[in-house]
Amino acid sequence: MTDITADPALDEWRTYDEFAAGIDTYRLPNTGLAGTAFTLTLDDGGSLALRFDEESAHWDGLGASGRDPYDAVRVRDDVVFVNLPLTSREREALTIVFCTSTRRATVVRSRIAAEAVEGTPQVGQDFWAATIDGGEATGEVPGPSRDLIGKRNVYRYSPHHLYEHVYVSSQRYAWQCLEGVQRGHGDMDLSTVWKFADGLYLFCFREFRIAVASVWLHDLGYQLMTTGIFLGLNGDGESEHSRAGGHIYPLGAVAYPDVQPV
Repeated sequence: MTDITADPALDEWRTYDEFAAGIDTYRLPNTGLAGTAFTLTLDDGGSLALRFDEESAHWDGLGASGRDPYDAVRVRDDVVFVNLPLTSREREALTIVFCTSTRRATVVRSRIAAEAVEGTPQVGQDFWAATIDGGEATGEVPGPSRDLIGKRNVYRYSPHHLYEHVYVSSQRYAWQCLEGVQRGHGDMDLSTVWKFADGLYLFCFREFRIAVASVWLHDLGYQLMTTGIFLGLNGDGESEHSRAGGHIYPLGAVAYPDVQPV
């Protein structure tokens, strides 16, 4: 009889930088935002001003300001996913999704706490819905969504990265690695889902076992692609930013007949 619990590979929990290497292989191509400038009004009354050149973004808001590199992907003709892996503020990232036709936006701030606290993800996240100043915003306001609860998808990020997600409630999702250095590993972690527009969902998770969090924009419409970023601590205990993205393959969904998940 074979004791599968004795497999040493299943006992070796991989660090963030080990599993993230190459996870952007199938990501959508980058786009430039040089010459783009706008100010976002956040749903708490604050603001975030952004001005982009070829390589960096000047930003002012959320109680701070800086000039940092940026990474942008045009997810749809009028929707851009942009991440600022902050160098002016250590262990932080700002991720903005904006739509030029509706003038709607979301802002996510990811921050690594100074110390780990048992039972709490070390990387926390804050969320804002926002509008682009200078015109009237139209369409649905981005906000928390239950649309993914019960859905089960497979995500192919590279020839060596294949993961399964099951969205179990408004607060948690389950994952397992089907192919890659984490094969055989899985967990249930904290997650947040916001609907941005028809077929577009902001999906964010915060892991318990290692210090890492992620921001994704799932296009569950015709394209079935996802674009994302990670922020976490690598194997040397240093903060690290990574890009990610790939293909979505829906496996199915369940509907709860009576009592619903939280």
